[in-house]
Order: sequence, then C-alpha cells, then structure tokens
Amino acid sequence: MEYSVQTNKPQEFIDITDIVQNEVRKSGVDEGLVIVTVPHTTAGITINENADPDVVHDILNSLNKVFPISGDYKHMEGNSHAHIKSSLMGSACNVIIENGKLALGIWQGIYFCEFDGPRDRKIKIKIIKGE
Repeated sequence: MEYSVQTNKPQEFIDITDIVQNEVRKSGVDEGLVIVTVPHTTAGITINENADPDVVHDILNSLNKVFPISGDYKHMEGNSHAHIKSSLMGSACNVIIENGKLALGIWQGIYFCEFDGPRDRKIKIKIIKGE
C-alpha cells in the first residue's frame, strides 16, 4: 500500500502511526510484521515518543546543531544536510503486529521525517502475516 504525505515545512516530523495501524486493521492480520518504507533520499522514518511534542522539537534542534542547513557541503543542490539526516534516521522501520495491533510501547509512535520540504512525499506499507 502506498500513501501520500504532504509536508508543510522545510523540516518536520509527521506522526503516521494511525495510518499504519489502520492498514493493519484493514488487513485482518492478527500476528505478523509491518514494514514501513520511505522512497526518498532527503526524508526518513523513525519510531520515537509521540506523547510530548517537545521531543520532536529537540530531535530536530539537535540534528540541526550537528548538521546545519548551511555548512561546508559540496553537493550542489544545497540539501546535503537533508541527505545526512535521512541516512541517520533510515528509510524503513519494522513493527511487530500482536493481536491485530502495532506492538509499540505506550509512548511510541511512527514518524515520517521531512528534511527538505515542503514536498509531496510517499510512504509504503507492507504487512506480512505471521505463522
């Protein structure tokens, strides 16, 4: 399954947990694995706290301190910081499905990570039934 994600800022995290959980529910899979991928080189995906929005702010703030938007980069498109951040976050995550639900911790959510927006982005979701 493929979904569009419209980002609105140059850098932002968008909680996509509900999208993924809805796909699991629609699939009818009670036990298995869901894989979420991002087919972009300047965006990523991560699992982290979704209860306090300050966590996302702190992550972005820290990434920007280490990999500032403007830096001594050679990539001529001017978005090297986004490529680096994307590589650090990764382009996929796996979550176990238990009893038809994502086996996430109480404070965890799945985030689409935009580092070069705003853009129209994609996420891909694959559900594998367990045996």
